[in-house]
Amino acid sequence: MNAAPEIGLRRILKEFRWRVGLTWLLVFLEYALDAAIPLLIGLAIDDMLSGGSTQLAWLVCAFVLITAIAVLRRFYDTRAYSKIRVKLGSELDLRQQALSVSIRNARLHMATELVDFIEKDTPELFAAVITLIASAMILSSFSMDLAMSALGLLVAMLTVYLCFHHRFFRLNGGLNSQMERQVSILSARQPGQLLKHLHAIRHWQVRLSDAESIVYGLIFLLITAFVVLNLWLCSSYVGITTGSLFSIVTYSWQFGDAAVSLPTTLQSWSRLHEITIRLNNPEAHGAA
Repeated sequence: MNAAPEIGLRRILKEFRWRVGLTWLLVFLEYALDAAIPLLIGLAIDDMLSGGSTQLAWLVCAFVLITAIAVLRRFYDTRAYSKIRVKLGSELDLRQQALSVSIRNARLHMATELVDFIEKDTPELFAAVITLIASAMILSSFSMDLAMSALGLLVAMLTVYLCFHHRFFRLNGGLNSQMERQVSILSARQPGQLLKHLHAIRHWQVRLSDAESIVYGLIFLLITAFVVLNLWLCSSYVGITTGSLFSIVTYSWQFGDAAVSLPTTLQSWSRLHEITIRLNNPEAHGAA
């Protein structure tokens, strides 16, 4: 008898590839247009300063098209991903009937996090990657110095996250194990045990939040240094126009802002990796 296929991101993406693929196509179109907005604004500024209005009309068309795609995607997303959650949840519960209700309840919630990642985090990752590529290309069109500073920022940010990866995995594991005990503790109707359980959850959540705060603090310091460096570089360019300066500053900030999404997504990946191991191993982490 063949073993049941593993429940995880790869399985979801393979089994529901057409539904997910359509949402990703809409995401790509939406954020590709969004990435062009600062450039279009810069062109519109220079065009209007010279008495023209053509670039402004193109800017308005881009905003309208982005809005239409965004609304259509959100209508479709809710319907597509809710069906995936139903199928995944029912299959998981059938596999883990031998476990306690407390563990089954917690893992059912954890399974929805896999779908939430594809629905909510993946579009943000797409937006980040598109913005990073577009920003790097446009910055490099002004000067390779700007592109190299962007590359340096990206490497520094990923290095910061990698230093915290194992800590995130361990802290998420502790939190998940504690959550698996919640229904059993509630069923026991012992206020002292419930208070102890809530304090334990608070302990893991605080430690996770502290680690996240340190990572984000370091990352935003790097972004600040990046934007300041690019402003300093711009000051040395001869004949730079107002619109070009706006585009450079905006794309520098957008590059840094988008780069934040990469460590955030990797952090979510750490949590989902721990959840996937748990969902596919009924004996893992305190199973009954």
